[in-house]
Amino acid sequence: MRLPEGAAEKVMTMNRIKAALCALTLVATALPAMAADKAKLDERLTDSQNILHEIMGTPDKSIPSQILSGANCVVVIPAFKKGAFVVGAQYGQGVATCRTGHGWSAPVFVQLAGGSFGFQIGGQSTDLVLVAMNQNGLQHMLKNKFKIGGDAAASAGPVGRNAQAGTDWKLNAEFLTYSRSKGLFAGIDLDGTVLSQNQDDTRTFYGSALPFRTVLAGNVPTPPDAKPFVGTVAKYFVSSRQ
Repeated sequence: MRLPEGAAEKVMTMNRIKAALCALTLVATALPAMAADKAKLDERLTDSQNILHEIMGTPDKSIPSQILSGANCVVVIPAFKKGAFVVGAQYGQGVATCRTGHGWSAPVFVQLAGGSFGFQIGGQSTDLVLVAMNQNGLQHMLKNKFKIGGDAAASAGPVGRNAQAGTDWKLNAEFLTYSRSKGLFAGIDLDGTVLSQNQDDTRTFYGSALPFRTVLAGNVPTPPDAKPFVGTVAKYFVSSRQ
């Protein structure tokens, strides 16, 4: 059937208008969702900052100064979930920053996951802090993902004055691991868990898929929303290597 003269152009125009309206609808729908996701990431940064303040607020039971001054990277994971009913599962989302030649880097977003088998029932939520203590730990941080205790040697970190109690962490540990649950802060065994990049969250926060290596090397300016967290890390993890 042949359309009357001029009718075809009207149909094409209407189709273009419909397509434009659909695109606007998609954008209008996506923007609030993106804003909500960004708000969650800002909250995660704030939670991570508060965890460090609370841990370091009790000097006798906090991370020892030797470790603070020697750290290469710091990972904070608020409310790491661990539950079990015959098969155990662990999962958490957090943020990481690394020491560079001009201060601490802008943060990247990470996830920690793992599982265990055995006859166990229970559940808990724990705040975690992981500290990379040497260049090997730093190189693992720059990879896509690695297994703690497998790809990277790790040990439960000493607390307070207990840093003098042993030397294993000085000689062997690429990562020192800490937990805070119900107000208590202590080293923890995280062997078998996998730390990996959360590329979706990093893309949401920065607006593009920036490589982790680029961000953690200090080649990306710290966004205003992340400055309080990075500033808190810089405050406590002071450098002794001038």
